[in-house]
Amino acid sequence: MFTGLIEEMGELAEIKRGTKSASLRIRAKTVLEDVKVGDSISVNGICLTVTSFDQTSFTVDVMPETLQRSSLGDAPSGARVNLERAMAMNGRFGGHIVSGHIDGTGRILSKTRDDNAVRIRITADKSILKYIIHKGSVTLDGISLTVASLGSQWFEVSIIPLTAADTTLLGKSVGDRINIECDLLGKYVERLMTFQDSSKVMDLDYLMENGF
Repeated sequence: MFTGLIEEMGELAEIKRGTKSASLRIRAKTVLEDVKVGDSISVNGICLTVTSFDQTSFTVDVMPETLQRSSLGDAPSGARVNLERAMAMNGRFGGHIVSGHIDGTGRILSKTRDDNAVRIRITADKSILKYIIHKGSVTLDGISLTVASLGSQWFEVSIIPLTAADTTLLGKSVGDRINIECDLLGKYVERLMTFQDSSKVMDLDYLMENGF
């Protein structure tokens, strides 16, 4: 579990591609301070498991599902990535609950200066937009942000100077893909409201088929 507060920007030092999967080596500093094999680190919002590490980098495996659902498959060697270690139980919860399991990707439509901030407009599929609410939380490339504006096919976030300096977000261009994780609360509520007990449906079908 993560908070969406980025600890540092790392560098994608090496990509070893399989048929549908990949192994990544990422240069870092802060997240290596207490790292162990098996630890979870959020890389551009994706929860990945450390398989090995040295004094300057760590390695993770990326399975086919993750490459298909995220923008990691587009990232070239040398790309900057947002990094965050899993939340410590004795730490401050400064962002919001982030699982590191992204829902999909969107594309940057525009970047507009707004005094000391920058507003970024993102388009996404309706399957993602249905969970986005005005002033709600959303995670973009691992960054916990607040939805500033919302349209039928897009939403906007506003980036303060500190976030701009400490993350990769403003380095992205219009048209670039970005990883999106929607707030967990909405997805749990939807599941509870739409869940249908299949065993009860089967029992009813059995009764009807047998004339009860």
